[in-house]
Amino acid sequence: MPTFDMLAAHADRLAAMLTQPQELLALASAALAGLLVIVSAFVRTMIPLRWLAVGSNVGFIVYGLVHPSLLMVALHAVLLPVNLWRVRQMVQLTRRVSSSTADPKQMEVWLRPYMRSRNYRAGQHIFKRGAAADRLYFLAAGQVELPEVGRRLDAGQMFGEIAFFAPDRRRSSSARCVLPCTVLSIDEATFKQLVYQNPDFGLEVVRLIAGRLSQDVLRLRAAEAAGSAVEPAAGRGST
Repeated sequence: MPTFDMLAAHADRLAAMLTQPQELLALASAALAGLLVIVSAFVRTMIPLRWLAVGSNVGFIVYGLVHPSLLMVALHAVLLPVNLWRVRQMVQLTRRVSSSTADPKQMEVWLRPYMRSRNYRAGQHIFKRGAAADRLYFLAAGQVELPEVGRRLDAGQMFGEIAFFAPDRRRSSSARCVLPCTVLSIDEATFKQLVYQNPDFGLEVVRLIAGRLSQDVLRLRAAEAAGSAVEPAAGRGST
């Protein structure tokens, strides 16, 4: 039975390999690297995915050194520092997001490399009501007025984020500079890349949006309460 003999020969060869420490190390490294590649297919977030890639790179390098394969060693030796560098970037981004949660002004520090800076004169519009919402803004210096909603923003605040996620992608209010301003902005493609690399960033922006909407609701209720208090007083004055 040739097939049985072939299987027996492979089994004998494998048993002989397992008695040698180097061969055992090579097989374990290859098996671990292959397992990490399979697991990475089910991982959705980038930091664990990069760590799995780092582990698989190390495993394949060890296997390629024990069973000499210059191509395998060269390929994964190039990928290993790239994956380590990307992990370092994402870990730093996570820490910066966490620090910006405690101090929103820190957001300017870590967002700046991803944003475009522009200076505006006092009275100049950053965007107008009804314009397409294709960028998210951060006020680095100066003061900005949102006239349609009756708000003024000081340095260290993000704005334009609600329309950025609105279904019609249109601005519900204008943004006009009260003082000379320095404004940072980030486009949609870069924003999506940051969210994909670090979901904590997207979660922090969602929290900002929720906080902004809550403030708008409270301000609307206060205005309605003030209006209802003025009407009876006006009625008493006319009688």
